Amino acid sequence: MRLTIIGSSGSFPGPTSPASCYLVEADDFRLVLDMGNGALGALQRYTDIYRVDAVYLSHLHADHCFDLCSYWVARTFPHGGPKPRIPVYGPPGVAGRMAEAYGLDPNPGMAETFEFRELAPGNLRIGPFVVRVGRVNHPVEAFGIRLEHQGSVLTYSGDTGTCDELVELARDADLFLCEASFHDHREHPKDMHLTGSEAGEHAQRAGAEKLVLTHLVPWNDNECTLDEAQGTFDGAIDLARPGKVYEISGAADWRDRA
Repeated sequence: MRLTIIGSSGSFPGPTSPASCYLVEADDFRLVLDMGNGALGALQRYTDIYRVDAVYLSHLHADHCFDLCSYWVARTFPHGGPKPRIPVYGPPGVAGRMAEAYGLDPNPGMAETFEFRELAPGNLRIGPFVVRVGRVNHPVEAFGIRLEHQGSVLTYSGDTGTCDELVELARDADLFLCEASFHDHREHPKDMHLTGSEAGEHAQRAGAEKLVLTHLVPWNDNECTLDEAQGTFDGAIDLARPGKVYEISGAADWRDRA
């Protein structure tokens, strides 16, 4: 299983990164996790966008889903005619939300291009991946996801505050891609995002092997976020940076490369 960081900026695109977007590949299957603003342009550096097999939207805030609008255009009106429908997994109401975002009549909205599948807590299959999703702690309905493939485990938090369900989703994960939007020394809203130390605490409780911090908001000092996480997590930690690739092989056998 291969993870490529497409965008890791939180809340809005930063000067060096689009908003949240991650490409996961296995067995020639390409799954995009979130498609925040600015993501589609960057995604084209790492894959043919017409070879994406499925899209997963953790929740329906703009910095996680709005470039699906651009992707709808790309798949609906390319030279040679529309591309085949692909599944888009998202919270209840995802089809209507995306139609509204682009100013489309909800019937058909984007349904002729995307097959929308609404998420609910539990298990499912996406291509070669055995998947578990669970609700996490955010002001809107939001999901974390656990992907398993041939003994390797990747967990992605999406956006969340402190949350026991997230610990279970990340249990013994080889790589835990976890948001860390806030700093400990600043006041911030509750039940919205994690600090670096809270991300580390969740990874420690879960027994994750490697923690990759993401959703790094442009006004924060990322090195401070990293320092916070290192104070609460004993394993390897990295900052999610666009273009970074992680090869996840299971049994704590992972490699990363620029």
